[in-house]
Amino acid sequence: GDNSNIIAARVAREMFGIENVAARIYDPRRAEVYQRLGIPTVATVRWTADQMLRRLLPSGAEPLWRDPTGGVQLAEVHADESWVGHKISTLQEETGVRVAFLTRLGEAILPTSQTVLQEGDLVHVMMRSDDVEKVEASFSEGPKEDGH
Repeated sequence: GDNSNIIAARVAREMFGIENVAARIYDPRRAEVYQRLGIPTVATVRWTADQMLRRLLPSGAEPLWRDPTGGVQLAEVHADESWVGHKISTLQEETGVRVAFLTRLGEAILPTSQTVLQEGDLVHVMMRSDDVEKVEASFSEGPKEDGH
């Protein structure tokens, strides 16, 4: 279980000097405790569930990473075409997210607040996990005003 995985990771680090260790856990609520011990964790059940949802529900926010407590996530969000031509700053203000990066024509770019969304951009955002539905709605409804 979780405890034996943590013990194995600590033994590897402390007895054998392996610096880069991680432990698989099943209970994501334990992640914070293990992080305090300096052991990075991977919650396989949550990851598997996220991957299944991503494959079955292709629209909306697709979680790519989640912090160990589940409070914050990095997600790929599909923006309505009405966002094309709007600045990242407008998108962030109206949706309550932080744009981490864009994938444009297959290449990752770090946008500035002045970067303008183009057709085909994939938007990767950091957001609170509690806000996923609100963020998905904001991205699919488009900007509140039509000013660019």
